[in-house]
Amino acid sequence: MKKQMHFALAVSAFVSLSILNFAATTNATTLERMSLERMTQLTKTIARVRCVSNATIWDSGEIWTVTTFDVQQNWRGTLPSQIAVRLLGGTLGGITSTVSGVPHFSPGQEAVLFLERTPSGDFSVVSWQQGVFRIRSNNRRGGESVTQDTASFATLDPRTQRMQTVGTSRMRLSDFRVEVEAAIAAAGGKP
Repeated sequence: MKKQMHFALAVSAFVSLSILNFAATTNATTLERMSLERMTQLTKTIARVRCVSNATIWDSGEIWTVTTFDVQQNWRGTLPSQIAVRLLGGTLGGITSTVSGVPHFSPGQEAVLFLERTPSGDFSVVSWQQGVFRIRSNNRRGGESVTQDTASFATLDPRTQRMQTVGTSRMRLSDFRVEVEAAIAAAGGKP
């Protein structure tokens, strides 16, 4: 009887996890496209960062990935030398939670992030992939360039009501910074 009960509980747990996994993978995320100006209006904090590490945690029944970044430059607002960014999803204890549109980072990667404070005191990224501009060294032209994560992720154009894959792609970092500073000025804020 005890063996049957353990077997029934194991089968029940497997079926429940399978259903949850199926439900998690069938839901889609739709992000409304935001201009650089709009994202700038929504945040008081923009920074150039370098990923140090990732950790995955359970919190309030959800799996979260907490990424630690070294802050290299404050473009807007003031941050300590190291910050934690909390985003939905990750793998913990053999369970994987995937949310479309949530950016992922690897140690050593550099980016410009548009950040917002979370209720728990750490940070999140404004509009997930839209608020991430990956920095790459440009060996041919010298210097560095940025590519927005949404250059490869479809967002909803509110004007046309169509999904489109657009975003900043391979822009010189110095030119991008000028655009960000102009958006901050237009929003009436301080860098």
